[in-house]
Amino acid sequence: MKVIGIGDNVVDKYEHRRVRYPGGNALNFSVYAAMLDASAAYLGIFGNDAAADHVMRALAKFGIDIRHCRQVAGENGYARLTIEQGERVFLGSNLGGVRQTESMDFILQQMDWLNDFSLIHTSSYSYIDAQLPALATLSGWLSYDFSDDFVIAQALPLCRWLDAAFFSCAGWSLVETRELLVQAVQAGSGLAVATRGEQGALLFDGKDWYQQEPETVTPVDTLGAGDAFITAFLLHLRQHGNITAALQAAAHFAARICLVDRRLRRRRSLLIPQECLAFEWIPLR
Repeated sequence: MKVIGIGDNVVDKYEHRRVRYPGGNALNFSVYAAMLDASAAYLGIFGNDAAADHVMRALAKFGIDIRHCRQVAGENGYARLTIEQGERVFLGSNLGGVRQTESMDFILQQMDWLNDFSLIHTSSYSYIDAQLPALATLSGWLSYDFSDDFVIAQALPLCRWLDAAFFSCAGWSLVETRELLVQAVQAGSGLAVATRGEQGALLFDGKDWYQQEPETVTPVDTLGAGDAFITAFLLHLRQHGNITAALQAAAHFAARICLVDRRLRRRRSLLIPQECLAFEWIPLR
């Protein structure tokens, strides 16, 4: 199955360890999909600094197709963060770097190529909302991660273009979460999913409700767990069509990602599952 992440890529700068890793929701989707044996591509905009070069080298190591990406003069996107008791804490970012000023309209020149993908995933940090109507005309599913800082009045109009909408709702009440998912489906999304931290995930498909408990682990680093959940869920559902099994597969893969200490990925320790070995780190200068 061919899948693609379109939109955001960043470098995650771990201030407490003085190292950096590639990241970003759309880019993570492509990498995790490759780990799960999909034929994965990524489409987005890179800067021309050392961080961008590192991200592109990492994607090449995973065999991810980036031939239609753009590279422009300027700073690649980055986020600054630390880890406290296994949980990520964001300290700031440059809001996507060059992606703030470079239009994503260039992807419309690749519509014939994009039509070959069974699944297209993007996010609220991808500066791509204006291109959603065009992407929705393609044959593949279109999914969108609204993350945790969405504005409901802005998010719901986008749902008309989506096959799957994802929201991060940790800290929301169950009543509030259910109301949001109903609104998303009524606005046009084929299904809507809310991840709720320790409360697991909730899904509404317009008819039935589904709930998935998280796998209990002591996290080493939760960064990327939400993206891992989305990726595994979408791939399993697209291939097999079973929502319950897709949610279980998603919870399992997200839990495994939480157990990976990024400092060890470069050593390829036998203690780390092969599918969880992601990006190599480089020193933070």
